[in-house]
Amino acid sequence: MNNTITDTNFNFPGQKSIYKGKVRAVYNINDEELVMVATDRLSAFDVVMPKGIPYKGQILNQIATKMMAATEDLVPNWLTATPDPNVAVGHLCEPFKVEMVIRGYMSGHAAREYKAGKRMLCGVPMPEGMKENDAFPEPIITPATKAEMGDHDEDISREDILKKGIVSEVDYIVLEDYTRKLFQRGSEIAASRGLILVDTKYEFGKTKDGKIVLIDEIHTPDSSRYFYAEGYQERQDNGESQKQLSKEFVRQWLISNNFQGLEGQTVPVMSDEYIQTVSDRYIELYENITGETFVKADVSNIEERIEANVLAYLK
Repeated sequence: MNNTITDTNFNFPGQKSIYKGKVRAVYNINDEELVMVATDRLSAFDVVMPKGIPYKGQILNQIATKMMAATEDLVPNWLTATPDPNVAVGHLCEPFKVEMVIRGYMSGHAAREYKAGKRMLCGVPMPEGMKENDAFPEPIITPATKAEMGDHDEDISREDILKKGIVSEVDYIVLEDYTRKLFQRGSEIAASRGLILVDTKYEFGKTKDGKIVLIDEIHTPDSSRYFYAEGYQERQDNGESQKQLSKEFVRQWLISNNFQGLEGQTVPVMSDEYIQTVSDRYIELYENITGETFVKADVSNIEERIEANVLAYLK
């Protein structure tokens, strides 16, 4: 399993700084552009798993760049180039310190809160009488504060975001508008592939000239949950669980092995066989979400390949 990349320490010309997130490493070049490397790290419950997943970084990067191209007529984004299968390059932005989570269905975190008896999520009411995985009457926006690595993202209401001055009201109205437009387009793309876009998150930033743009990833299995549309209603009517295309299968495996990222819990050991099944699932996700066959990049020496491609681009 050494055909993965889980950490990077490049030193590119003009490099000012490096920021390492849960999955990506972001290199600041001359305070002008960012080189974002998608690693094969796998994060669940805000914890990074010990082993990388083959091709995961390439899959996330390529889905995100395809989805940005498919939505740039609606919402401007940060992206300018993809010099390597694992790399995206774009404008330097100041990120907003909130994630814009939007939910079309009561699944995942929303369903767990609902089961616990809560009927408000981030200040947004959830109707009585709903079953897990039912559609909301209309999509709801349930923002989260952006956590540092190792911390948990936290739910926050629109009211608190404005009260605490995390985002100005003028900007927040734009973020909400962009979030709804992207979710609508994402839902249409998913439907054309026989999928339902259940929920997702978007991140935004401001360019140097003050323009709000979409940053990071969009409509990937790490940031989104998908159901298969075929049989969805039948499964709901019969009280069966939905057939999912998302990282949820990893979360469920961890839960079944007594891990939810809580204090004192130990990450269960992932065998090479299990890691291979996770990689296969990510490839399946890619092909279902994009409607294209996944082409595996050369992974004989990923770091050398990335470095050579980025250096060629920067020249």
